[in-house]
Amino acid sequence: MLEHCPKCNHRPLPVDQAFPAECPACGVILARAGAPAPARAPGFVADPAGAESLLWHVPQRVDATAFKVRVGLLAFFAAWGLRLCWLDYRDGEIMGSFIHAPLLIFHEAGHVVFRLFGQWVAVLGGTLGQLLMPAILGGALLWKNRDPFGAAIGLWLFGVSVLDVAPYMYDAWEPHLTLLGGGTGDDSFHDWIYLFDSVNQLHHAQRIGAFTHALGVAIVLLGLAWGAGVLRLQRRHLAGNVLIER
Repeated sequence: MLEHCPKCNHRPLPVDQAFPAECPACGVILARAGAPAPARAPGFVADPAGAESLLWHVPQRVDATAFKVRVGLLAFFAAWGLRLCWLDYRDGEIMGSFIHAPLLIFHEAGHVVFRLFGQWVAVLGGTLGQLLMPAILGGALLWKNRDPFGAAIGLWLFGVSVLDVAPYMYDAWEPHLTLLGGGTGDDSFHDWIYLFDSVNQLHHAQRIGAFTHALGVAIVLLGLAWGAGVLRLQRRHLAGNVLIER
């Protein structure tokens, strides 16, 4: 049993140091920190223990009210996410949902931001814009705030954004979706007709759209599972109404 933290030298440490027990000061997982370091190839600097600690970080004391709010949020996002996953990507049903409107704002902003890199990247930039927004949000919550639950919701939103892209891809082969300008791909500019045609993959548009939808479903489910796992760990650290989790 460790007497002090191998990373920050903090003491005392929890009596039970089995996974996922952490150092109260720096959050390192004691079971990993106390294990002998595996042999590494020259130049290999990855830190699995640090990554695991970041992905599953739990404060020493968790506010009970905040925990209940997170449980409610996870239930809400689970119901909403499953509903979005069920929508038919072949008919673009997700484009009639509430979530499509904010994603569309970042999509159009992406066209403007990536215009600096030429026409092809500018066209792709719409999709990049709506995917980068939740990715950056989730990364900031995880890295800066040490909030894996918030990052899990960010991953959920990333998956939903992938779901939102899938109908646009699928539509490129036989365009019928109404675009922002009011027309369809037959009489208006269509991002994915242009992108697929430029790399001679337009005939695979529906197959790629179907795969993208399946990928979005998997990411949404992964985000929900991650959030549930974090809450399961937080439940062990409930300490009444502590106001500030630490």
